[in-house]
Amino acid sequence: MAMFSTGVLVLTSPLHTLPLRIAPVLTSAAQVVERTLYVHLHPGLNLGSAAQARPVYVPAVPDVSSLISKLYSNAADVCSHLDVRVLLTNIRNHSLGGNPFPAPQTLTHSPEVVLTDFVVQDSSQSNVVKQCLHTYAEHCYACTPALVPVLLSPQLDSDVEEQEGGTSELVDTYSDVVVGGTFDRLHGAHKTLLNISCLLADKRFLIGVSDRDLLKNKVLKELIEPYNLRVARLREFLQDIKPCLHYDIVPLGDPYGPSITDTNLQCIVVSEETRKGGEAVNRKRLENGLPGLVLHVIQLIKDAHHSDIEEEKISSSSFRTRLLGTLLSPPKENLHIPRLPYVIGLTGGTGSGKSSIARRLEALGAARIDSDQLGHETYRPGAPAYSRVVQQFGTDILNEDGTINRRQLGKKVFGDKEKLKGLTDIVWPEIALLVKKQIREAGEKGKTVCVVDAAVLLEAGWTDMVHEVWVAIIPEKEAVSRIMQRDGMSEEDAWRRLASQWTNAEQVRHANVVLCTLWEPEVTQRQVRRGNTGGSK
Repeated sequence: MAMFSTGVLVLTSPLHTLPLRIAPVLTSAAQVVERTLYVHLHPGLNLGSAAQARPVYVPAVPDVSSLISKLYSNAADVCSHLDVRVLLTNIRNHSLGGNPFPAPQTLTHSPEVVLTDFVVQDSSQSNVVKQCLHTYAEHCYACTPALVPVLLSPQLDSDVEEQEGGTSELVDTYSDVVVGGTFDRLHGAHKTLLNISCLLADKRFLIGVSDRDLLKNKVLKELIEPYNLRVARLREFLQDIKPCLHYDIVPLGDPYGPSITDTNLQCIVVSEETRKGGEAVNRKRLENGLPGLVLHVIQLIKDAHHSDIEEEKISSSSFRTRLLGTLLSPPKENLHIPRLPYVIGLTGGTGSGKSSIARRLEALGAARIDSDQLGHETYRPGAPAYSRVVQQFGTDILNEDGTINRRQLGKKVFGDKEKLKGLTDIVWPEIALLVKKQIREAGEKGKTVCVVDAAVLLEAGWTDMVHEVWVAIIPEKEAVSRIMQRDGMSEEDAWRRLASQWTNAEQVRHANVVLCTLWEPEVTQRQVRRGNTGGSK
């Protein structure tokens, strides 16, 4: 069967049977849809009769809330590549009469295919069911003109129908609901939180999005999406799932934001992990003379695919960890250098472990070019840069044997941007010539990949010599610890050295691939292998 980019899945099975049907149904749907899968709940819908196949409001009972969590949990397990979105336009706990779709709802991505779990008892009725499904979908959503109806045939257990139903009581709802979070790379846990919050909200949904200071201690904070991008994706998702709500999305510079001052708020939705934060919000509200909020707690979603360095629950930090060693942005074609050898420019701050990564690439067959070592060569007596450096910085930088004392030279330029630029203007072009020479020699020896280990790759503008930029990062505190241990520096001096370099974030903005040596060596090795096979090499 042909694959479609976007589809809408109409679930018709009775509500109490759906939890055990979800995984096989999603597995079957993932064989038809490859990008975005909208899920529309209509338990008990009869697609065998055109007269009965009409949208109605579905009562917002607790089983619906549980089903939403189950949907996203199962989606993370069986079709994690799909962007699954549970739609709520036809679900509410009051005024259940009338048509929830007076006009077809416009979704961000127009469905090209409509699928259903509706069971056809007689194969001769398939065409009738498909026609009803097609009409039903077009009544609810603005679909593409060539909408294709598909009847799924998931492998189901025979005893699924025998489960007991839940309570018919409606969930409590609130005029104004609030949540907070980073919302980096929207995943199943985020979507569960957002969907449940939308289910509970009647009028307004306030979302606080962590920014700036709240991101400082996040794992791999440099890979967190920009605030504006996170907000845009949030707004798109929310507008799809429940367009009738008013959404306020605000930046959070502290753990509380407007949750402790907004007089209209009635409910805060938290996870088991952030429950204490919700309780802290209520203490602050009481201090401010405001009533406490109802705490609605949702369960964490376990990550069946987590690795040894990742959290057991679905989390953004795990998703960022999985980006290490992958191609974050495609390399730009460089017409100024030969296609082979393929040159990786590897950079990173002091203590980032970039040189150990370079050695790992060398062990995998790459030619390693150490620009720091080449820098030493440029200072040797007789080298092109030698006389110019001595002329500009004086003979007091020389050792007794006439060689340049790089430590003494460093003292002269450290903290003086003008002097440092004068030095780099002399030395960097000479190092670049030596690097290019070694790349040519590696190619002549039959090497297909070269790695240029260069701390100043970006500052020196050497990206025109490479096909791909790799950046090694490490948390600042860990970098300082490594510098102190390796170089015998004081903590103050280590921080000063780190401050004189480009930040991790600045370097990551130029990276095609990012790696991190924070964990065990075998974790770094996995990243290197992933990167070595994932680009154009």
